[in-house]
Amino acid sequence: MQWGEKIPLVATVAATSFAVFATQASAVTPPLSDPQIVRHLDLAAGQQPENLTTEADGFIDMTMSFAHQIDRLTPDGELHVLATLPAPPDGTHAPLTGRAFIGGIVRVPDGTLYVLYSTGTDDLTGLWKLPPGGTASRVAAMPGSSVPNGLALHDGSLYATDSSLGAIWRIPLGGGAAAIWKAAPELAAATPGGFGANGLKIRDNAVWVTNMDRGTLLRVPIGCHGAPGAVHTVATGLGTVDDFAFTGDGDNVLAANNQGSEVELVRTDGSHTVVLTAADGLQNPTSITRRGDTVYIANAAYFTATDPNLLSARILRQR
Repeated sequence: MQWGEKIPLVATVAATSFAVFATQASAVTPPLSDPQIVRHLDLAAGQQPENLTTEADGFIDMTMSFAHQIDRLTPDGELHVLATLPAPPDGTHAPLTGRAFIGGIVRVPDGTLYVLYSTGTDDLTGLWKLPPGGTASRVAAMPGSSVPNGLALHDGSLYATDSSLGAIWRIPLGGGAAAIWKAAPELAAATPGGFGANGLKIRDNAVWVTNMDRGTLLRVPIGCHGAPGAVHTVATGLGTVDDFAFTGDGDNVLAANNQGSEVELVRTDGSHTVVLTAADGLQNPTSITRRGDTVYIANAAYFTATDPNLLSARILRQR
């Protein structure tokens, strides 16, 4: 089954409050506890969250992948569409997904949101900007053959994975063209039509990346004058690993296994164990972000086609 063929439209019931209930048959294990469904989403309305970021006031901003929307969830559970990016012409075939796909999202201190958009066309694919109260516009072009996916901000530039070309892009926030910062076999898919470099975070002057097709977590140092170092493999055997987040305990990571509907704790030594499963409410998790001792996990239900949702859990700290 191809990625772009897999999503029947099945309606789900939307919850009306922010933290509704914990899944009854929980399989959560430390360092996580108290998994809760924050909000059920509506599959028939295209509410399949691909990436998310938190706001200081408790709001959560999400990209809705195939609806090419940017949505905001309020603390009282209301979901608002902030922007809908323009669709490519009918019949356009986007690489890997088959259709237009909105991916990573980053918020900068002035409240501006940046998102990545893959359409299969040169005139729409790239980095888009949404200022507070404004309209969305493309600010950096990428080729239609690319699938920009994970996104993170570091030292005045945005870094973006490319799941199609097997690369990491860098885009200056102050203006300037997007350019490939690092391309390497470790960032490319192992099989034709697979997703290569996917999730992206930056920590301790290094770009951390997952490769979905290879099931790996990778680290690329940022060297002198911003030049990339060699790719280091941190962990293997992570399944269809999508996005991830650091737990706040050293370099330990929580990584989302999309098709497996699992979250794994990946330790500094590369070992990993499952800490959340479908029994906790996971439905093909796509993105993880942490705010304090709370992690939020976006579930797009790409393969289950049952219950896209936003889930939260607490991180247990050693006393």
